[in-house]
Amino acid sequence: KLQTESRAGQTAYIITDSTPFYAAAGGQSGDVGRITGDGFTAEVVDTLRTPEGLVMHKARILSGEIRKGLSAELSVDKMARLDTARNHTSTHILHQDLKQVLGAHVAQAGSAVSPERLRFDFSHFQPLSDGEKQEIEAIVNSVILADEPVHVRQMSLEEARRSGAVALFDEKYGDSVRVISVGEFSSELCGGTHLRRSSEACLFRITAESAVAAGVRR
Repeated sequence: KLQTESRAGQTAYIITDSTPFYAAAGGQSGDVGRITGDGFTAEVVDTLRTPEGLVMHKARILSGEIRKGLSAELSVDKMARLDTARNHTSTHILHQDLKQVLGAHVAQAGSAVSPERLRFDFSHFQPLSDGEKQEIEAIVNSVILADEPVHVRQMSLEEARRSGAVALFDEKYGDSVRVISVGEFSSELCGGTHLRRSSEACLFRITAESAVAAGVRR
């Protein structure tokens, strides 16, 4: 049942006319932050998208009462957004890095990007050796330290394919797509949030590597 008001202590899903919050998609977690208005304050703990495309802010009402029709100010947690972008841009660098070190057969098989960490699933037929892991870490960190610019471009799907941008086979794309490039190192179709320069990622480290399915490593 649709609720049109919530009070302090309750959790609500808030929909606004427009929002700066990124809704969870493509393996990236949703933004967190605050919504404040006349007589109420709410803490956004997640941002989701409905099947119809509406952005919903999952929020705890900290004070006051919120109801349909009120005006509100929305504020994204900048540090959480930056930490997520660090991990997301690093994921793109890692993807290309794995292709270089392990072979062209490597393809993304899933990912999870949050402020705390990145998780990347990829097709490969055997565990990584210590030497391979060290090489992968070294290459990612070399791209980070190179302070490469991160470019965001909108283009047609056909243009993106001709440019060599990596696309995920199980994703559905429209006629116009968003391409994220990290210098000349990687280029990939993506709708998520990213850094302005690779050096903002600071440091990359592999903390674990294992099998999650036949022919898929994490």
